[in-house]
Amino acid sequence: MLWHETRRRLGYGANEGPHSVNALAPTSAAARRLHLIYMEVAAEVGFATRQLVDDAAARAGRAGASYTELGEAAGGLSRQAARKRWPETVGTHWVLYTITGKEPPHGRSTALYRSKEKAIERGRTAVDEGALADGGTIAAVVVNSGREVQWACWFNDAIWGPEETELPGDLRNVPAPEAPEHADWQHRWEQFVSRRP
Repeated sequence: MLWHETRRRLGYGANEGPHSVNALAPTSAAARRLHLIYMEVAAEVGFATRQLVDDAAARAGRAGASYTELGEAAGGLSRQAARKRWPETVGTHWVLYTITGKEPPHGRSTALYRSKEKAIERGRTAVDEGALADGGTIAAVVVNSGREVQWACWFNDAIWGPEETELPGDLRNVPAPEAPEHADWQHRWEQFVSRRP
């Protein structure tokens, strides 16, 4: 691809000019021009490739990829090198899941936040205000980009307010929304909340 574009920029037709980048006399003016244009093309391709890799890393991070996975996909970078190259890629969004309605069937909703603190604040507020309406929020969890629960809360009737809680181990990792296991996770989370005293 580089050689084809170099030949195009030099104005050579299909059967014209040198057959490779090293076909000209090394000290000739023509070789100098050829190598400079080849270098220019390579630099442009390298820049475009870096942009494509960076864009793909950002999308993979939003989809829940870890720094270890990003490093492996980038040709064997260490987790630390991947974190240094893409510092804002993993863990930069937080999903707030809520269960609504005091009686079954419960409703469910999700919201995306760029800040963990904002997601937790919105979740706590929703649960705190949930008692005021039949369809109000009764439980909330905040999940990071790695699909790990970072915070969980439910409405405790005994204290008439929100109570932070630890989820059991089988509920701490949330399958991706498109995975068939996601609906099962939501059901098991709802059952856990419903069994609370």
